[in-house]
Amino acid sequence: MNQHHYVAIMAGGIGSRFWPKSRTAYPKQFLDILNTGKTLIQWTYERYASFMPDENIYIVTSEEYVNIVAKQLPKIPRENILAEPSRKNTAPCVAYIAFKLMQKDPKASLVVAPSDHMILDGEGYKSIALKALNFVAENNAFITLGIKPTYPNTGYGYIQHETSSDVEDIYKVKTFTEKPNLELAKTFIASGDFLWNAGIFVWKAKDVADAFEKYQPEMFELFENEKQYFNSPDEQAAINRIYPLCTNVSIDFAIMEKANNVYVIPSSFGWSDLGTWNSAYENLDKDYLGNAVASDNVIIIDATKCMVSAPHEKLLVLQGLDDFIIVDTKDVLLICKKEKEQAIKEYVAEVKRNKGERYL
Repeated sequence: MNQHHYVAIMAGGIGSRFWPKSRTAYPKQFLDILNTGKTLIQWTYERYASFMPDENIYIVTSEEYVNIVAKQLPKIPRENILAEPSRKNTAPCVAYIAFKLMQKDPKASLVVAPSDHMILDGEGYKSIALKALNFVAENNAFITLGIKPTYPNTGYGYIQHETSSDVEDIYKVKTFTEKPNLELAKTFIASGDFLWNAGIFVWKAKDVADAFEKYQPEMFELFENEKQYFNSPDEQAAINRIYPLCTNVSIDFAIMEKANNVYVIPSSFGWSDLGTWNSAYENLDKDYLGNAVASDNVIIIDATKCMVSAPHEKLLVLQGLDDFIIVDTKDVLLICKKEKEQAIKEYVAEVKRNKGERYL
C-alpha cells in the first residue's frame, strides 16, 4: 500500500430517483438496493480498503448523514467522515478534500468517487485505479475513468478521447458531452472514440487545488483563506464559513471541461451508476418471466419484466402486471410503468405539494 494514495468517497446525495425506498433522511447509498446483504457505500468502502489503509479513506457527506456513515463503516476513523453543511454539488467537495490532504500530505494523490456505483470486477478496478494514481503522481494530469459503452445510453455523459497515446491505455481527452439524444449517442458509439463518463476522478491534491486557483479563483480563495484550520479542531467551523459562499457547481463544469491536462483510461470493470430503478433491474437476477425481485418474500403470478422491491417482513403477492416498477415500504407503495421512471422526480414533487415533507 502506498501511504500517499487516498480516496474521497462522495456520499451526500439524496437519491430521489430511488424513491420511495430512498428518502431524504436515509438515501440510497445507505441502502441494500440489490438485496446483497450490504449497502452501496459498504461495497464502495470495501473496494478501496483492498488497496488503501482505513486512515487514507475519507467519506464526504452531508452533516445529517455523519452518524449513518459511522455506523455502517465502523473501521473508518471518525475524523475521516467530513460533514458538508449544505449541498453545493461536487466542486466544493473536491476543493475541501484537496486542501485538507494538501495540508496533511503534500504528495497526496487521490481518487474521488461516488458512493453509490456498482463495480462487478473489483480486481480489474483496483488495477486501473492504481495505474491512474501512479500516473498522476508523476505527471500534472487529471484522469477520469471512461467506461467502454455497450449501447447508446442517453442517460450518461460522454468523453471523447484522442486515438493515439504516449502511455499505454491513457489517452488525452478531447471533449466532454452532457447526456445526448439517441441519434447523437448512436453516432458516438459508431465513432469508437467515445466513452461513458463514470464520474470517477484521479489527481494530485496540489494539482487540483492549482486548477481551482486558475479556473475557480473565488472558490480557491475561500479555501485558501481558511486552510490553516484544516486537520485541526477548528476545521468544521471553517467549513461552515466557507460553504455558504461557494458556488453550486459540478467538478466537471468547474474544472474538467476547462482544463487542458485531462486524460482518460478506457475501462471495462462491470460498472453501473445505479441511478434508477431500471438500472437496478438490469443488475438483478431475473426469474423465467423476466422479473427482478429485491426481496425474500414475494410471490409472482402471471407478471412479467417487473422490478420489485419490498420489505422482507411483508408478503407481497403480484399478479397480472407487465413491465412495472413496484416498490413497497412501510408507509409508501409506488406502482409505476418502467418507461415512466424518469418521471419519479415529478411524482415526488407532487407528493410534496399534496402531503408535505412526511413521505420524502
